Amino acid sequence: MRKALRVILFIVFTFLSVLMVRLTLPYFSFDDQTAFLRIKQWVINNSFWKACFYTHVITSCFCLVAGFTQFSIPLLKKYPKVHRYVGILYVLVILIASGPSGFVMGIYANGGFTSQAAFVLLSILWWYFTYKAFIHAKRKQFKNHEAFMVRSFALTLSALTLRSWKFLIVMFLRPHPMDVYTLVAWLGWVPNLLIAECYIYAKIQKSHVLSRLWFIKN
Repeated sequence: MRKALRVILFIVFTFLSVLMVRLTLPYFSFDDQTAFLRIKQWVINNSFWKACFYTHVITSCFCLVAGFTQFSIPLLKKYPKVHRYVGILYVLVILIASGPSGFVMGIYANGGFTSQAAFVLLSILWWYFTYKAFIHAKRKQFKNHEAFMVRSFALTLSALTLRSWKFLIVMFLRPHPMDVYTLVAWLGWVPNLLIAECYIYAKIQKSHVLSRLWFIKN
């Protein structure tokens, strides 16, 4: 059952990732009228924002793929060095490029203060969780490292879940475009983080139960 669930999740993740890459590729034309940029004409001449936008778009795709590999048990067991180096790259890209550029984009987000607050908070938490995961790994506190990596990747996945929510809301509710933006600004990452916290709590509880059983046996 668990194996089947993993296969299903892998297929869904792969499909959404391919879709994400397809949505990202047109931006490599660097045309100011491409997709999302058509509704950002009020800030398109801000060279700092523009640089942050392209930095975020390009590096976020890497974060999705790199982050996914960090939860591969076979990779960790057979190729621990690959796990480590890809993990370091994931951390560096978020701390230096994706996180800060996402923060700037959050400040200029469409939908007013509500959506701006959502995206700014998302970028801060993303950066913080990734930093904490790195610090715990350096200190060899691997349980804490895993917990913060789960949180970090849950927010990395907001790139996919945000677009999924947007698709569903537009399909079934057909609200005003700016209302959609305000909704998905929070829906894109808050449920992800709640699921991550439930997963972490359940795993901690399980480890406590196993520890007690070991203690009773011995």
